[in-house]
Amino acid sequence: MKLTDLAKEGIEIRRQVPLSKYTFTKTGGPAEFLAFPQNETELKKLVVTTYNNKIPLTIIGNASNLIIRDGGISGLVIILTNMNQIKVQKTKVIAQAGATIVDTAFTAAGSCLSGLEFAAGIPGSVGGAVFMNAGAYGGETCNTIENVKVLTRSGEIKNYSRKDMKFSYRHSLVQETGDIVLEATFALKNDVKSRILADMNYLNALRKYKQPLEYPSCGSVFKRPAGHYVGPMIIQAGLQGKQIGGAQDSTKHAGFIVNKGNATATDYLDLIHLIQKRIKSQFGLDLHTEVRIIGKPKD
Repeated sequence: MKLTDLAKEGIEIRRQVPLSKYTFTKTGGPAEFLAFPQNETELKKLVVTTYNNKIPLTIIGNASNLIIRDGGISGLVIILTNMNQIKVQKTKVIAQAGATIVDTAFTAAGSCLSGLEFAAGIPGSVGGAVFMNAGAYGGETCNTIENVKVLTRSGEIKNYSRKDMKFSYRHSLVQETGDIVLEATFALKNDVKSRILADMNYLNALRKYKQPLEYPSCGSVFKRPAGHYVGPMIIQAGLQGKQIGGAQDSTKHAGFIVNKGNATATDYLDLIHLIQKRIKSQFGLDLHTEVRIIGKPKD
């Protein structure tokens, strides 16, 4: 079976779609093929077809912590945002990979379940949060995970426990295996709804105060080196406010790079490399990106 056969079955597959329409930076080249599966059955057909035909496959969640190079992505790109169901079962919340972690956190709060307050303002999907072990304000995704359901590239369904997932700082097992997160089960605790919502509202107010949410960005760009904070180092290196093309190191939070207008992915990457070079020279530290960088350079 080929991708064209799947289209005949009613699975919509688009060609040469600019991915800048979907990334939070508003940058990125085209997907050779692009699909938005509606359910696990469609997703499995797409994944197995690419596997059997040796077609490159890229999975994208909410594209919030992502830079796609200006040359775009070869093969099939799958965006999971239509697979976004969230269910509550007693003290557990089960969310599909395409659901936003924000919606998942507020669904939990609505059922008087505590544990996901830290995620109230994280713009990514559940799949992305699991993949990256996303965290904020002292909380991490791994702290509440009970089980992760995945699809292998060959079409096998597997279930991983929290221990199986090998979570660490911005890392999980599926980064190594290439497995596709289908859903995550969060084990939470009962609490008073008003208290949970108050904590979430406080963290969102803090985020709005500290972060440049008024511009497109990919969030915090760099991983934090042990014993150091990235923003202050960038400020000391004289790079806060530095702009290349349309990409600027934020004047509000130096750990963010924002799109001030018509930025390209190349602008972002050139600024990232400049910051890395300056921090290495001035502090002797290697800055590693937290943001995922994928795709091809533009010809």
